[in-house]
Amino acid sequence: MRPLAPGVHQLLGRPPHMMNAYLVEDVLVDAGTPAARKRITRQLDGRALAAHVVTHAHPDHFGSSHALCERYDVPLWAGRADAEAIEAAKPVPAPGLLPALLAKMPMPDPHPVARGLVEGDEVAGFTVLDAPGHSPGHIALWRDHDGVLICGDVFFNLLRPGPPPKFLTHDVERNRESMRRLAELRPKLVLFGHGRPLRDPDRLKRLVG
Repeated sequence: MRPLAPGVHQLLGRPPHMMNAYLVEDVLVDAGTPAARKRITRQLDGRALAAHVVTHAHPDHFGSSHALCERYDVPLWAGRADAEAIEAAKPVPAPGLLPALLAKMPMPDPHPVARGLVEGDEVAGFTVLDAPGHSPGHIALWRDHDGVLICGDVFFNLLRPGPPPKFLTHDVERNRESMRRLAELRPKLVLFGHGRPLRDPDRLKRLVG
C-alpha cells in the first residue's frame, strides 16, 4: 500500500492507477472488479476493517465488494440513490445503445447495502458529499482540515484530469455540476477512481472554467 496522507493509503493496482481502491483509517473505499479480489485481500489481510464504502454503483468499483464484505465481515455503505443498483447488481446505464449493451454483460455479485450514505454523513474523518451524474447516487469524500478529496469518477485522471467518458455517465450535465462543486473546494490532494493522485489546488478549477 502507498501512503498518501495521514490515515489514507492507496492499494497497489495492476496496472498501477487504472482502477483504484483506498484504505482510509479502517474503511476500504471501492473494490475494483471481481478480478481485483485476490490483489486486495493480499494487502488487507491482517488489518482490522470496520466498513467498506463504494463511491458509486459501477462494476469496476463494487466488483469485489460482496467477496470482501463476506471475508472481513464488514458492512457495505454506498450513496443512498445507488444502493438498489448494488443490491440488485444492475447499475443504471447511461443513455444510448452502447451503454445498454454494456448493461447486459455479466455483473458482479450483489450485496446488501447496510447504510445509505447522504450529504453530511461522516466516514473515517471524511464528510460525504453528494456528487451525482456519473451514477445517480455517486458520492465523494472530503476532509476539510487538510484538503483531501476522494472523488470517485466525477473526474478521471488517466492521461490528464477531465470528465468521465460520456458513454459511461448516466447524466452528463449533472456530472458537470458535480465537477464544478468539487473544484470549488480547491482540494490539495485529489484521489481518483481512475488515475494518479493530483496535488494542485487549482487544476480542477481551471478544468471546469
